[in-house]
Amino acid sequence: MPASIRLAPWRAALLSLGCGLALSAGAQSICSSDGRRAPSAVLERFIGADCEACWTASSPVPARGATVLDWIVPSSAQGDEAPLSAASTRDSLNRLQALHWPTELAGHTFSHTLTRTGMAPTPGRLRVAHGVAVADYLGVAIDWQPTRGLAQPPGPWTAWLLLVERLPAGTEGSPIARQLVRNSLSLSLPSAPTRAWQERRAMRLPEGAQPERLALVGWLQDGRGRMVAINETVCENTPAPGSSR
Repeated sequence: MPASIRLAPWRAALLSLGCGLALSAGAQSICSSDGRRAPSAVLERFIGADCEACWTASSPVPARGATVLDWIVPSSAQGDEAPLSAASTRDSLNRLQALHWPTELAGHTFSHTLTRTGMAPTPGRLRVAHGVAVADYLGVAIDWQPTRGLAQPPGPWTAWLLLVERLPAGTEGSPIARQLVRNSLSLSLPSAPTRAWQERRAMRLPEGAQPERLALVGWLQDGRGRMVAINETVCENTPAPGSSR
């Protein structure tokens, strides 16, 4: 490609995503939530970067239908010298703040489950998708199609997109399968989207992440913090080890 038209990596990642969206749902160039049963809950585990024993310990079996997320929280005491610091992310602190949990609790292992509102019928359909990694970027997408004629939960809404690395049991010393949060994005919506809404972004891959293990978990929550919809990507012939179906 001539230098004059060479794309920046993040633009190339979005182009890869766009090309994949134009293909069939089974195309290898894109991973999406199409044709999959959406999770009914999100279980979040926060592990302090200085607690290596927390990473190597087993955890309770999640409820059926829950997708599980593992956040590694930076250590304020040991900093980069903490055993799990390489996998820690400051996004975990932002997530703790969004949950209104004191960040000083981040040195402990604990869990929290958020469930969907349980409204019937479902207020809409959430779709998440991502393309292939290009350099250090991954093109991601989130789409919301509200159910016509159905009142939506109160706003303002928040959309969360988490880039996770799916680690099978036995990987990196963990006895259980994990979905390690590698990057995150939150978007504020001033009001409930009563029309179709979509967002396209490029997310940066952290150093050390293996692209073939990457997936996307996304949800929408209303102004009361209740989950309106959850979904996650699955690539063709690839299981979702962080989920309990």
